[in-house]
Amino acid sequence: MAALPQSILFCCDHNAVRSPMAEGIMKRFFGTHTYVQSVGVVNDLEIDGFAISVCAEIGVELARHRARSFEEMEQMGEALSGFDVIVTLSPASQRRALELTRYYHLTVEYWPVMDPTGIGESREQKLNAYRQTRDQIVKNVLQKWGPE
Repeated sequence: MAALPQSILFCCDHNAVRSPMAEGIMKRFFGTHTYVQSVGVVNDLEIDGFAISVCAEIGVELARHRARSFEEMEQMGEALSGFDVIVTLSPASQRRALELTRYYHLTVEYWPVMDPTGIGESREQKLNAYRQTRDQIVKNVLQKWGPE
């Protein structure tokens, strides 16, 4: 297992499903032991209701999450260079993170996590897809940094 970094940034396409899930899960397992944030390539969606529901099942609260992009994060005074590790959860966020960090000595990791949006017809099928994504993130976090 890797040592827990002091700061981690999770990113995906819209900061509405996967990266807020990862941020919440990381905070749930590691609390104040590491600084955790999340962003998207673009900010054009609000937090997804299914993501809120499946995370609530494991004690992770996402309802107050506000989506933001890489640019909005920087405008708010938070620089990418301030993070020890950037974990990308989609191919588009991987490309954007590598592009933005090409002049920094930062660790950028890609975790191929399933995008549950658009999967399933019924509410239960959709929830199951989101649960799979949540569980993939939990597994990756615990394999990488271990239990709390």
